[in-house]
Amino acid sequence: MLQVENLVAGYPSGGRVLKGATFDVAKGEVVALLGRNGMGKTTLMRALAGQLATQGGSFRLDGRELGNCPSYVIANEGIGYVPQGREIFKDFTVEENLLMGVLGKPRLPNRLPPDIYDFFPVLGERRRQKAGTMSGGQQQQLAIMRCLVGQPKLLLLDEPSEGIQPSIVDEIGRTLQAIARSTGLTILVVEQNLDFVEALAGRALFMENGVIADRADRIGQLRERPELVHRYLSI
Repeated sequence: MLQVENLVAGYPSGGRVLKGATFDVAKGEVVALLGRNGMGKTTLMRALAGQLATQGGSFRLDGRELGNCPSYVIANEGIGYVPQGREIFKDFTVEENLLMGVLGKPRLPNRLPPDIYDFFPVLGERRRQKAGTMSGGQQQQLAIMRCLVGQPKLLLLDEPSEGIQPSIVDEIGRTLQAIARSTGLTILVVEQNLDFVEALAGRALFMENGVIADRADRIGQLRERPELVHRYLSI
C-alpha cells in the first residue's frame, strides 16, 4: 500500500525536519505514529498529503511514486488528510463542508452518498447548521467524514483526539475501527492519547529527530515494553 523510503522534507526557514524516514504500511492496517513534539510527525503527514515539497527520498501508494506531486493529484490517487486543528469551513453548513470532500474528484459524483450520516449520526441531525457553531468534537467528526466521502485508500489523521472530550474520542475511535474493518481502509494516525491508540491501531512507529527510530510490531507492546513509551514520549 504505502512505501516510504528515506524521505527528506523541511521548511525554508527551518531547515530539514524529516531526515530519511523509512517505513511501510500494508493495505487495511491501522498504524500509529508516535513521538514527542517537534520530531517531524506533522511534517511527515504534510509531505505525504502533498502540502510540503519533499527534498529527497520517495513515497509510493500502490506502487505509484507520488513524491512532489500536487496535492490534488495525491488526493485523487487515494490519500486523504485530516490535519491537526481540523480546518473545516466554519461559515459553511455541515452538508456544504461534506460536499467539499467530493468536489474535484473526477471518479465521484458531486453529491453525498445516501448513507453518509450513518457513521456519525449527529452530523445528519445538524446538516443545516453552520460548522463553526458546533463543538470541537463534532467538528472533528465533520473533518473526518469530509475526508472519507472522497473515498481515500489511505487516511492520514493528525492528532484527532486533541481538545475533545473523552466520550467523543471513544466514539470516533470505535467508528474509525468499524470503517477500517468493513471497508479495508488503511489509516496512519499521529496521536498522543495512548488509550485511543491502543483501541484503534494494530502497531506503532516511533519517530525521533526526523526518522523512524523504533517500532512496536504489536500494539500490546506499548504496555509490555514501557521503556519505548518513556523514551520516545517522555511518559
